[in-house]
Amino acid sequence: MIPALRRDFNARYTDAKYAVLRRNLDHRTRSVIDLRVAETPVFLPAKMIREMADAGAAMTHQLVRDGDYLQLADATIPAGFRVANCDAHPNFMTADFALIQAGDGSLEPRLVELQAFPSVFGYQHVLADEYMRCFDLDPALQTTIGLDDAQYWEALRQVVVGSHDPANVILMEVTPQLQKTLPDFRVHEDRLGIRTVDITAIRQRGTRLFYDRDGVETPVHRIYNRSIVDEMLRKGIQPGFDLTADLDVEWAGHPNWYFRISKFSVPYLRHPFVPPSVFLDAWMRGARPEGMSSNREDWILKPLFSFAGKGIEFAPSDELLHSISVEQRGGYLLQQRMNFVSNVETPFGPTQAEVRILYLWPDDGDLRAVNTLVRLGRGQMMGVDHNRDQLWVGGSAGLIFGL
Repeated sequence: MIPALRRDFNARYTDAKYAVLRRNLDHRTRSVIDLRVAETPVFLPAKMIREMADAGAAMTHQLVRDGDYLQLADATIPAGFRVANCDAHPNFMTADFALIQAGDGSLEPRLVELQAFPSVFGYQHVLADEYMRCFDLDPALQTTIGLDDAQYWEALRQVVVGSHDPANVILMEVTPQLQKTLPDFRVHEDRLGIRTVDITAIRQRGTRLFYDRDGVETPVHRIYNRSIVDEMLRKGIQPGFDLTADLDVEWAGHPNWYFRISKFSVPYLRHPFVPPSVFLDAWMRGARPEGMSSNREDWILKPLFSFAGKGIEFAPSDELLHSISVEQRGGYLLQQRMNFVSNVETPFGPTQAEVRILYLWPDDGDLRAVNTLVRLGRGQMMGVDHNRDQLWVGGSAGLIFGL
């Protein structure tokens, strides 16, 4: 996206440098990265990042301030997962954008989805730093959005740990040792002093929660929630405590926000970067959003609360749409598909980029964009699990020029 930087990187790239990158990532995350790591970062102009960050923030504020919308979203939370004492705003936000070609030939963002859930804040910081180190890149490039290393981790500490002793703060996940995001958990542990705990290993006594810390039963005062309800339902996971109880605990990322701002939000958004979208049940009743293409090849069907691209269907047929039961149709989104521009030049041809803006929102502070995550791909699906057998694709980092 910045031609001079792209040409310079491609000319100086070597497989040996990439091998060092991979070794360093494993070392710094105390794990083995089980994701397709792209050979290249993406060079992003500051103007484009500001445009995306401002758009995602505007959409988030619109939803958080809309009481009627929040009531509708709350109704989508499955029974048994409606957690008490929901905060006034989410602590974490992500906004994913495709880049399309505008009428004048310039690049313009289009929203893929919003999600009020933590992303890999720790791993992305390490990945961007290692691209800079291993490929000896221009120090003028920024690895975060306007923060140095110390400021970035202090901002994360404020949101994740708050005023508590880190020993009383846990990162909660479903079978964390088996998650592909384990490298991110390790970075958080090392930088913030917290522990990662399986949701089934937490114990409840009265309204208080406890976990085992090196053989000592330790109270939990704040939970950095990374558990996905969809995964718990699919695997039949039962938490070690009552999620719905009025507990004496704080949440860093209250679980209800995962449902409150998600793909469910898209049809309610009012912003020029939002593609035409409609719930499947409304579509079946004849609703037709303005600007929605009549060409079936331009459609994409998404389950509302799946994660990492699970269940997405391109160009869904009438047979497929009608095969979804009437009771389940409200859980699907029919959306205008974006035509990603392949504008990252690589030795294997032009590649598409999807850019995620990562936000923090402290309990008593303001929403702020702090980092980026980039996915590179050449197929229909941009997720790293869908690009394993190709080169110069996968999970990447945005390096920002001109901040």
